[in-house]
Amino acid sequence: MQIPEPLQIAIDELSKLPSIGRKTAMRLALHLLSSDQERIDSLIHSIADLKAKIGFCTDCFNFSVNELCDICSNPKRDKTILCVVEEASDIIAIERTNEFSGIYHVLGGVLSPLDGSSVESLNIRELLSRLRESEIKEVILALNPNTEGESTSLYLAKLLKPLSLNISRIARGLPIGGDLEFADEATIGRAVLGRISL
Repeated sequence: MQIPEPLQIAIDELSKLPSIGRKTAMRLALHLLSSDQERIDSLIHSIADLKAKIGFCTDCFNFSVNELCDICSNPKRDKTILCVVEEASDIIAIERTNEFSGIYHVLGGVLSPLDGSSVESLNIRELLSRLRESEIKEVILALNPNTEGESTSLYLAKLLKPLSLNISRIARGLPIGGDLEFADEATIGRAVLGRISL
């Protein structure tokens, strides 16, 4: 059976999303096709708002609708502990644990020469500037426990040593090769609480 072109285009576009295969994309497209116009308009509006209304915090590079994100602008957060993460989605995963009350810094990736990710392409310069101009006493490196995350953690630990800060990393409660955003809250919570010094 020949699939009508607009349906095929929708399936093709949906299948480009992370973790969405061809079969799931087809189910989603067929569900959208059978949905009423109000529901479709609501979905289209919410997706448009993602790009139009959400940017990045000028301090930590977290998702934000304002210049500063809710975490950086919260006076109750412990401004002496900074948790360095790979992506803003990792902040969401750590925050779900309710185990960390400090602030964050998003690198925007990890060192990966094969993928073209170098020191210059990450928010490392901004991290150093922030550390020199703040009251931060401890830096927690919460990068994914894979080869790139480990090499980036070691690079940052060496870079930050001269600043006389307490440098630690989250414990090995996460599986090697896993991503923070896919781990459960209990595992991430134990990892944050059981961080070790480098």
